[in-house]
Amino acid sequence: MARLLASAGDESETLDGVERQGQAEAMTDLHRFQSFDGVSIGYRTLGDPAGWPTLLLHGFLASAESNWFLPGIAAAVAATGRRVIAPDLRGHGRSDAPSDPAAWPPDVLARDQEALVAHLHLSDYDLVGYSLGARTAVRMLTRGARPSKLVLAGMGERGLMEAGARAAMFEDAIRHGEAARDPRAGRRVQAMMAAGGLKPEAMLGVLASFAATSAEAIAAIDVPTLVVAGQRDDDNGSVEALAAMMADARAVRVPGDHLSAVMEPALAEAIVGFLEATQ
Repeated sequence: MARLLASAGDESETLDGVERQGQAEAMTDLHRFQSFDGVSIGYRTLGDPAGWPTLLLHGFLASAESNWFLPGIAAAVAATGRRVIAPDLRGHGRSDAPSDPAAWPPDVLARDQEALVAHLHLSDYDLVGYSLGARTAVRMLTRGARPSKLVLAGMGERGLMEAGARAAMFEDAIRHGEAARDPRAGRRVQAMMAAGGLKPEAMLGVLASFAATSAEAIAAIDVPTLVVAGQRDDDNGSVEALAAMMADARAVRVPGDHLSAVMEPALAEAIVGFLEATQ
């Protein structure tokens, strides 16, 4: 049986424990909380409730389940004695997916995570993001968040500084499917949305909330940072270029492309190795 970790204001439902990569049974729970504007955000926890909090933010058109739990990354992090906290970003997974454009102001995803950090009374924590999750993590830091360590996965400098360009490609694919300028991308995006039960209006809201980050703001991030991506992943620019812009960052490549790298054991190893290394 999964262990119930309810706190004040949570609506919690237990999920079955899962066994990952030869590890002993891991315990996972689903919770909900009300974000700054009343939107309900779902998040999962895994590992030692007293362990070091480690916030995992997933990518666009994905979920905590598909990015972190199914590949075994959440279990690998929890196996080090940490407390994994993995929200479904607004519009994704078990979180609410409002259709009203007013629910998607700039930086709304970062504001949701700030609300989650406040809800859990976290003062010290590590922050890990993949793709959209990495962009969200950077926006959190530009707004004043101060994690002890930062992992930006599947993200290069272009995806942070030119948020509109990639958003435009996704918007075209969401609105037009196979009739998009890039029909292959249109088919892929439509398939991912169907598989995840994602609402087009909410996904367009996510894109509308994007805010670009300046080179100066990136350079001002001085927490220890790992920038990691697949060998064939330059979808959001270069991890090497991004790491070079930052005060205390290093770049690592793992096998795979933007979609497949999350399933590579090397990504979990790189994340865990960095988080567990002493400075």
